[in-house]
Parts: sequence; structure tokens; C-alpha cells
Amino acid sequence: MTKPQPTSAERPPLRAVPAADGWDAEPAPLSARRLLPPFPGDTLPGWLGDQVAAVAEFTQTPADLAGCIGIAALSVAAGGRAVVEVRTGWREPVNLFTAVAMPPGSRKSAVFAAMTSPLLAAETALVELARPIVVEAELAARVARARAERTAKAAEAATTAEARMTAFADASSAALAAEEITVPGLPRLVADDVTPEAAASLLAEQSGRLAVLSAEAGIFATLAGRYSGAPNLEVFLKGHAGDMLRVDRKGRPAEHVERPALTLGLAIQPEVLIDIAQMPGFRGRGLLARILYALPPNTVGRRRVGASPPAEDVTSAYADHLRHLVLTLADWTDPAVLPLTPDGNQRVLEQEAAIEPRLDPETGDLAHLADWASKLTGATVRLAGLLHLATHHANGWNRPISGSTVEAAARLGHYYLAHALAAFDHMGADPLVDDARAVLAWITRAGATRLTRRDAFNALRGSRYRKVTDLDPALGLLVDHGYLRPVPAPPPAATGGRPPSPAYDAHPACAEPAQPAQPPTGGAR
Repeated sequence: MTKPQPTSAERPPLRAVPAADGWDAEPAPLSARRLLPPFPGDTLPGWLGDQVAAVAEFTQTPADLAGCIGIAALSVAAGGRAVVEVRTGWREPVNLFTAVAMPPGSRKSAVFAAMTSPLLAAETALVELARPIVVEAELAARVARARAERTAKAAEAATTAEARMTAFADASSAALAAEEITVPGLPRLVADDVTPEAAASLLAEQSGRLAVLSAEAGIFATLAGRYSGAPNLEVFLKGHAGDMLRVDRKGRPAEHVERPALTLGLAIQPEVLIDIAQMPGFRGRGLLARILYALPPNTVGRRRVGASPPAEDVTSAYADHLRHLVLTLADWTDPAVLPLTPDGNQRVLEQEAAIEPRLDPETGDLAHLADWASKLTGATVRLAGLLHLATHHANGWNRPISGSTVEAAARLGHYYLAHALAAFDHMGADPLVDDARAVLAWITRAGATRLTRRDAFNALRGSRYRKVTDLDPALGLLVDHGYLRPVPAPPPAATGGRPPSPAYDAHPACAEPAQPAQPPTGGAR
């Protein structure tokens, strides 16, 4: 089994020190969960799992990157074309939002190209299939408009009441016939840096399906109002949930997108997580809660040079299966309904029962992440639908989703849960990590090499802590990550009395960095 890798979450600004007195050279990144699970590639069908492993090996990147983009590719293929019926009254679309956070130089673009190029080839194939239909519709519309114009002129030229009545009826009929002809747009699967307004228009033109895939994070700045000056999240919120979207266009009638299905697949830098957490409305309106996050380990500096490219049969199988899935589902404007087997439904119930108490505002360990975690079961169902269609790409819409497929999706869901905890910690959403950082900041300011719990409480009392024992979780987290080391308690005094406050040694890296030497005063200038 692959060992979990340390998170790439933000490291505090500590100076490097040599290992001494049993200390590590540098404390681990301050996170409530210091180890993150690797991407569970064995949950994917063979043709996709093989491609993920091969691309990861060739690019010397963690499998998380290719795996998450591969899942986004499945969402592009099936989004808007299928829904999972969990039980009566609960249907989940199968489109997803994913974001993989990796530092610069991580070869995100190369992996993105390898995993998404078959989608662009499938889009080209759809365009070629649709082009004759579009040309025919354009010709029919032009002929109908010309007839409507002729009959309208004939009505204007009629000289008798009877002739005008007949000509007016013909003109009305011709005008209605011309209006009823719709010229479809050429198929479009993928957009990049698209505005919300353009995304809405494309969703209307593309029968409710569109994907925004990018190895950059520009879409977030666009949603925050880079061009409009105000946040505009409506299209992306409704595009994830599948809620009806109304598109108003200048000079044309309003259009309704009954079931929009928007896919978001991004590879971003970790700093972007901090940026989007501060963007107005992103968390409050639920956009951040809709994203499946991944924070893979950083392999830069440890990559093997000269890795072999993916085998031809692996890349061909991936391209063929993905293309087949896109083309097969392209005409399903009325989505296929995928039911669950009884065993599959039982697995969903078990996950709901396991997650719910963890959301409790008073006692739940996921209370600070309730907006995201409350959507985890729905995300698991969506993942199950995608895995089902990818496994049974020839006839998946004719068979229910098995319990084993739901179990595989649940493993993916738990992977995303662990990474979401790290991502929201990186955004500053975990109060435990915030508390630990407050203690660490005080240690650094004070230059303390040894401290007691009472010392920390006296320094921080009133800002965060009402009683001294409130410090215990934060101090424990600092111990877990190597910033503090408990000092053995002295033996109890023979005369009894209150035991001393727990004491800790602070890692040398916690000390305030030395100030640069100041220029001498006086003398020539």
C-alpha cells in the first residue's frame, strides 16, 4: 500500500535549523491532518486507471493530478446526459467541479493536455457530424425568411379586402414557419476562460451541457467580477445543481435551460485557495462547497529523468473509450435515469448515516466544513454514476448501479474529504488550526524556548480562550507537528498541592529570525 503523503498546505515562515537534541530539522506543515491519502486509482475502470498511471509515470507527477482530470473528463462526457436516481424524489446529475492544487513547475499543463485531448477530438467529431444538419437548417431558415418577406409584401400590395385577408393569412403563416426553424449551434464541449454571461449562452446553445477546463485559475477572477465589476456566480451555482437557468439575450427571446450541467476541471496553484476564500460570496453562496479538492504531494526536485511515455495501446484505449462515451451520449438531451441496486442504495444510506453526526455544530469534527461535507453523499452518488457509465460504456444506461460501484465511489469520496479538510485548512477555515497558529505566533514573538500552558493562556487570554484547558487541542496539534515537545512532569511534591502547569520545549525554528545588522551610526555618509 502506498504511504500517505504530507500535505502541501502552507508552511509557516520558519528559518531552517539543523537537527539538534532530537528535533526534526523543520516542523511539519501546520495542518489539522498532516497526512493525506494518495489517489485511489484502483477505483477507476481499467482503461481510465491505466491512462492515469501511465501519464503520472511519464510526467513524474502524482496520480492525483491525472486522476482528478480524468474524472473531470468523464463528467464532460456524461454531464447533462444522465442522472442517478437514489430514491424517489432524489436525483443527482453526474457533472462535477474539481480543482487540483499544485505549485508552479508541476507539469500541470502537460498532464492536462494528455487527459483532455481526446475530448477535443470527440468535439471535432461531433462538429463534423453536425455540420450538414446545421447547413441544412440555415438554408431552410433562409428560404423560410425569404418566403415570409414575399408574402408580407404581397399582403401590403393587396388592393381588395378579400385579397388582403387571404394575403395576410399567408404572410402570418409564413412568418410563424420561419420563426419555428431553429439553427443549432455547432457542438461545443469545452470552454476555457469564459465569462458567466458567455457560459449561460453556450449552455443554452449546447442543450444544457458545457465544461470549463483549464490549467489556470482565471475563471475564479472572472466569477469574482474581473470584467463586470461585481461577482456573478449564478450560472455556476445552477450549472452544478442542475436548477433551471433563464438566459436573457439582447434582441432575442429569453431562453430556458431546464437542466444545466456545467463541469469545472481546474489545475491551480495552492495560493489560489487562499485567494478564492476571500472572494465575496464564494463561500457564503456555496461555490467553494461544490468543488472536489485535491492537494497532491509536490514531486518537483524528486522526479526521475527519462521516464517512458505511455504505451500506445493505453493511450488508444483511453481515447477510444472516452470518445465512444461522448458520442454515444451526445444525443441524450433527455437524460438517462440510472437507478441503484438495493445493495447500492444500502451503501448510500450507510454513508449518510456515517456523515450526519459529524456535521453536528457542537460535537461534529466536520462542523466547520458542514457546507462542503453535507454535499459529500451527493458527490459520491455523482462519482458512482460516472464510474458506472465508464465501466459499462456500451449499455450503462440500461442497468442499475451496483453496490461495488457505490463502494468505489465512496472511497473516492473519502479521498476528497481528506483533501477538502486540508484545502479549507489552507484557506483558514479550521478553527483548531487557527488556534494553533495563534499560539505559534505568540511563541515566535516572545522568543520562548520553554513555556507552560499557563504562560500561553496568560498571553492569549480573552482573545480566544476562556479557560486554560481550552488551549489543550492547539498545544496538542503543535506537538503533533513538531513545534513543541512536552517536558516530563516533575514528581509530585511530598507535601501535595496543585501540580505544575504542563510545560513544553519549543522547536528552535520557532524563534524570531535574527534581525539583519544595522549600519553603524555617525561617521561619513
